Amino acid sequence: MGKSPSRAAAFRDSAEVRKGAKQPDGPEPDRGTLVTPSAEFPPLDPEERAALGRIGERWRVPRRPDELPVDPTLGRSRRGPAPSRFGRLTPIDLFTVEEPGELCATGPAHEPGSRTGRALARVRRTLFGPPLSSSAVIYERMRKLVALPILSSDLLSSVAYGPEALIAVLVLAGTSALGLSLPLAALLVVLMIAVGVSYRQTIPAYPHGAGSYIVARDNLGTTAGLMAAAGLMLDYVLTVSVSIAAGVSAITSALPAFTPATVLLGVLVIAVLLAGNLRGVRTAGNIFVLPTYAFVAAILALLLVGYARAAGRGFAPVSPPPVPATEGLGLLLVLRAFSSGAVSMTGIEAVSNAIPAFRPTEWRNARTTLGWMVGMLVVLFAGLIGLIHLNGLVPRPDQTILSQLGRVAFPTGPWYALLQATTALILLLAANTAFNDFPRLLFFMARNGHAPRRFLHLGDRLSFNNGLVALALAAALIFVAFGGHTASLIPLYAVGVFLAFTLSQAGMVVHWRRHRDRGWRRKLVLNAVGATLSGLVLLIAAVGKFAQGAWLVVIAVPALVLLANRIHRHYAALHQALALHPPSAEPVTPAGPRPPAGSAEGEELPQEVRHLVIVPVARLNRASLRALAYAASLGQPTLAVHIAPEDAEADRFREQWQAWGDHLRLETIVSPYRAVIGPLAHYLEALHTTRPELTLTVIVPEVVLRHRWHRLLHSRAEQRLRAALRALPGVVVTSVPVHVAE
Repeated sequence: MGKSPSRAAAFRDSAEVRKGAKQPDGPEPDRGTLVTPSAEFPPLDPEERAALGRIGERWRVPRRPDELPVDPTLGRSRRGPAPSRFGRLTPIDLFTVEEPGELCATGPAHEPGSRTGRALARVRRTLFGPPLSSSAVIYERMRKLVALPILSSDLLSSVAYGPEALIAVLVLAGTSALGLSLPLAALLVVLMIAVGVSYRQTIPAYPHGAGSYIVARDNLGTTAGLMAAAGLMLDYVLTVSVSIAAGVSAITSALPAFTPATVLLGVLVIAVLLAGNLRGVRTAGNIFVLPTYAFVAAILALLLVGYARAAGRGFAPVSPPPVPATEGLGLLLVLRAFSSGAVSMTGIEAVSNAIPAFRPTEWRNARTTLGWMVGMLVVLFAGLIGLIHLNGLVPRPDQTILSQLGRVAFPTGPWYALLQATTALILLLAANTAFNDFPRLLFFMARNGHAPRRFLHLGDRLSFNNGLVALALAAALIFVAFGGHTASLIPLYAVGVFLAFTLSQAGMVVHWRRHRDRGWRRKLVLNAVGATLSGLVLLIAAVGKFAQGAWLVVIAVPALVLLANRIHRHYAALHQALALHPPSAEPVTPAGPRPPAGSAEGEELPQEVRHLVIVPVARLNRASLRALAYAASLGQPTLAVHIAPEDAEADRFREQWQAWGDHLRLETIVSPYRAVIGPLAHYLEALHTTRPELTLTVIVPEVVLRHRWHRLLHSRAEQRLRAALRALPGVVVTSVPVHVAE
């Protein structure tokens, strides 16, 4: 399985477009537009490239490629012997020659060598599909009709619980307070349109994706970007938990017998969503297209029938059942109700985060999709609030308001069951928006060094597997901790997402002031309105719901920012330690410029490395003799070390050494407390302290066993020694394996 010419050509063409080709009537995309597996391997900066050339000029080892003892192309047309019981790299057409000096690993080359590994690989292929070539990343993207259900499932499904969340707070002040639902809903519609228009402006300005994180980071600074990222991460985790909780609630409303299994059902759904997303973007899209469109159709049918019935009675509202007031109707309660209803907007930023997942032209398709999403959200949310008011419905502990609407609109026939089925399905699958955006956000954070680099890795199906698993585990933990109750989770919901909204829109205000593009004043005003309204909701949610659980988010955001900064400091220190040193103005001698004494740069030059080879020998057998032979073949000073528990055993070993021929220098260490690893490690550390310029190469004989359970019968001293020496600078540990068939 070599490279597919058509796919490789398309991949190269796409890469060329993203490196510099300007789109006809849109912003110029940058290299971040297309997320590829190469993101794990960033290029060298100019200073490092210069240092690399400088080091290469000092190398004194001549390159003689024709003197290799083996054909590096592996004999493309020649079939080698069958793999041995231990062989994992036998050349049996596992590689093809693509061009001089380049081999391409075929499908069989990716198969594990062990029997257990091959069995696990077959299970993985069955569950998630066969691996995809790196060049297929350009095809694993979405058209608008597929992106709409994938990215809008969270936003549109929130209308199933957003209106109820608003009314559930108002009803605390009694039946008379329910009339405020209409003006509050009107304000929320204004907020939806303002934030939606603001994000439509963000998309062409930042066509590389990452939404709030990148916008806030570029314009407001790193800390603001990390705060936006922390808010989004919490939002995505809670999206999964709340959506699953609401979906299970829809199931138990129709089928009360399943109520005791609420937590189990939720965890199973999270596992199914994880498996579906691990199969890749296109496969996940095919799974989620039908449920989303079916839910939209069901809600529209509910609205049409409901308003038709209301028109039959002249749109006269039905009086709601009397509900005693448990709280006074004050400003704080109204603000709490407003912020609770604002959870219907969660997911509106999903498109701006996932721009690279669209087909070209990415930003244009993303902006169109976002417009469709906001329009549908406004229609569904406003329609449901009005219908709830006309029917005089209030929250009930045993049934959701949407379920009550369904029973009123469809008293007979299968339509109520279809409504509940599509509602449950969309709520359960709404978490897919988070599964699509959370790993991508971690990718951008990892690319900037604020998240573990493992989140840069694309899995077999070109999906961010590590991010998907992290999201599933975090959401399942929260879902189980809160017992799957939607009402307990919603107070945590609005703070994080509106923090991201506010910082993103504030960042866009700064962006327009800096760049002053055509029409920048109008765009600045729109983003300023979005930032102001989002900031007000953030303040309302943080204050009004602080005692109900929002304090957890208020604490979690700075904690995540602190963690991200600690991660960045670690990677910065690591880069400083591993980076190639910039060139210095030193005179060039005939032998080349010599690095200053004590410079780490000399460690990259073969002529500057001074060796001492050390072979720990417990007993003289075939394994140790093979290690000694390998050490002597290197042509470097070699020292054998034996750890003896007492003088008598040390004398016996020296006699055996003399019988062998005393070919190498032997040093015997008596360990009267019978420890082996500790004295040997301290001895090597003492040698290194005495001559720190020496590179100590420790060659350990290692017995490779046939069966895993055989390892329980051995001490595995090689691994313990390797772990003990890992912290010592200037010490290299290698092993000489001896395979045992039984």
